[in-house]
Amino acid sequence: MDERVLYSIKSVIMGHAVADALGVPVEFQSRESLAASPVVGMRGYGTHGQPEGTWSDDTSMTVAALDALCEYGLDYGSVMDNFAVWYSDAEYTATGVTFDIGGTCYGAIQNYINGGKKPLESGRSDRYSNGNGSLMRILPFVLFGVYGGFIGDKHQMIYDASAITHGHRISKIGCDIYASVTEALLSSPAKESVISALRECAQRYGGDTPEYARLFCDGFFKTSVDSIQSSGYIVHTLEAAIWCLLNTGSYRECVLAAVNLGDDTDTVAAVAGGLAGALYGYGDIPSEWLDTLGRRDYLEDLCRKAAQKWSGR
Repeated sequence: MDERVLYSIKSVIMGHAVADALGVPVEFQSRESLAASPVVGMRGYGTHGQPEGTWSDDTSMTVAALDALCEYGLDYGSVMDNFAVWYSDAEYTATGVTFDIGGTCYGAIQNYINGGKKPLESGRSDRYSNGNGSLMRILPFVLFGVYGGFIGDKHQMIYDASAITHGHRISKIGCDIYASVTEALLSSPAKESVISALRECAQRYGGDTPEYARLFCDGFFKTSVDSIQSSGYIVHTLEAAIWCLLNTGSYRECVLAAVNLGDDTDTVAAVAGGLAGALYGYGDIPSEWLDTLGRRDYLEDLCRKAAQKWSGR
């Protein structure tokens, strides 16, 4: 096993999971209420009544996808099968409880299980189905594209990985922007890599994607926090995560900034946490947060499984 591959996978997956768990107890709280009582570490209960360190659907769907990619390679049916057992049997959860499933993801799983839809036809593709549910669980596909011996069009692979739950072009492109930034950070962990990746995405998509126009501006990182939204709309989530990464100096600072934006705190933080993990590395994730994280050993064993499968390819 290549220890460098393992370190990178752990950095991204554990960075995502820890940040998710930080955001779970305060999901849907306003920015104003969090300014009065900001999150500074792991909390318990709160919005979903879960003990501290509990991760949500963001990480459940991420590890379900990662497990499928380890076992079967790029097989979207196997990914959807794992999503189905997560939803119905609480597999891939932190506490044996499935909670906080998004409506679009739920609909896609039902289309696959009960509607007889093929995986790539299960997700809705209308303009009103552009929540952040594919963005929040896209990292395993990014890692597979980097380390899993994938040969083919990575952009199309990310589009398809989004489409199993979110098939509209806004979601597909948002996932690909995130994938491009993550891959750039894994190759060269520096904030300049983020800027370069966004410039390349602007060349690829800027002409016909006004939704991401602000993100493609060179001065985006200077945007006032007051104009950064942290809702469940994929464009808002992606902007917020990248803004937090570019305006902070450590994993801790980045994910706390994301959580304390309020609203969709777990997903914005998880998306930011994956990027911060890629930038700063596993060693920068606070040990007290890792020690509190639900099923930490399970998550790290799954990262090890991926590294063993993919090393040397």
